[in-house]
Amino acid sequence: MSRSLTLYAGPAALKAIRENGLTPDLFEVFAGAAGGPKWFTLHGLDQYLFEDFLPQKKQPLYSIGSSAGAWRISCLAQKEPKKAIDRLAEKYSIETYSEKPDAAEISSGARVMLDYVIGENGAAEVVNNPMVQTHLVTDRCKGLLVSEKPLMQMLGLATSALANMASRSTLKYFFERVIFHSNLNPSGHFNLDTFATTHVPLVEENFKQALLASGSIPVVLEGIKDIPGAPPGVYRDGGITDYHFDFPFTNNDKLVLYPHFSRTVLPGWFDKHVPWRKITPKHYDNVLLLVPSAEHVAKLPYGKISDRKDFQVLDTETRIRYWKTVLSESQRLGDEFQEMAEGTLNIDTILPLFP
Repeated sequence: MSRSLTLYAGPAALKAIRENGLTPDLFEVFAGAAGGPKWFTLHGLDQYLFEDFLPQKKQPLYSIGSSAGAWRISCLAQKEPKKAIDRLAEKYSIETYSEKPDAAEISSGARVMLDYVIGENGAAEVVNNPMVQTHLVTDRCKGLLVSEKPLMQMLGLATSALANMASRSTLKYFFERVIFHSNLNPSGHFNLDTFATTHVPLVEENFKQALLASGSIPVVLEGIKDIPGAPPGVYRDGGITDYHFDFPFTNNDKLVLYPHFSRTVLPGWFDKHVPWRKITPKHYDNVLLLVPSAEHVAKLPYGKISDRKDFQVLDTETRIRYWKTVLSESQRLGDEFQEMAEGTLNIDTILPLFP
C-alpha cells in the first residue's frame, strides 16, 4: 500500500523514536523552511501538528523559520494555531495580481494577507507565548542589495551568488543574518554558526515588520526598512542565507521536528545552483524530516507540488484550482502522521536520513 508521508531521521532521532515512539516531548525544536507555496503540500500535516500533537508538550517548543516557514511558525504560536494556519492557506492560495505586477503591488498584497492571518491579537499572542518561542530569520542587506531598483538588486544577487559558489561564508559581505526572537529568552535559543548573527527581541512593535521582512524576496517584494529595535537598514528574505538551515538546532539530546516539502535540504537559497554544497550531517543527527512521498507527489496534478513558477505558467483559475487540490490532498500526510503517533501505523518504516 502506498503512503503519502515518508519519514527520514538522523541517527540520534531514529534511535530515540524507535525506543520511545512518536511522543511530543521528544521534540524541542520545530523548523519551518523557506519555499513559498511549496508549503501547501504540508498544510494538512501542520493542521494536525499545530492543533493536536505539539500542544501536548509539557516543555517549551523553540520554533525557527524563514520566509514561508516564518509565517507558518507565527501561526503555530497563536492562541488558535489551526485557525491561523487555515487562514494562511486560504488567503495565500487565492492570491492574484495584475498581468505584470511590480514589487509594490505584491508587497501590498502581502500586507493585506498578514493582517488577515495575524488578526487583531495575533502579534501579542506570538510574542508572549511561553510554550512556543518564535524565531524569525531575516537578512539585513549590504551594498547594492539595499537599493529598491530591480537592476541594482539583480546585480547584487548575481555577485553574491557567484561569491557563494566559492564559499558560503562570503555571504557575510552581502547580508547580515538577523533573528527576531521571543523576548522571553534574552539571547534567543539558537547559536548559529557560519557567519555572525544579530539577535533582536521580538515584540508587538516590530512583529509584523519582521515577519514581512522574512518573506520579502529580492526584486519580487519591497525590502522592509528600519525595523524597530533592530540595526537600521533594509531587510529581506531570510531564506537567502537560511533556505533550509545548516546549523546546530539543539545542544542536547532533544529532537527537531521538521516538516519539509522535499528530502533535499540545502543551506542557503543560492545553493540550489551549487550541487556540491551539502548540509553538515552532524547538524541533522537529531532531526526528524517529514516529507510527502514520491507516490503522493506523482498523483498530484502535473506530478509536482505547488511553487512560485505556477504564477507564470498557469492562468489564475487553473492555478487556484491546482493549489486547492494540493491543499486538499495534504490532509493525507496529517492523517498518516497521526496514525503513527497513535501507534496504529508502524514507525519502523522511518528511513535513515543519511543511508
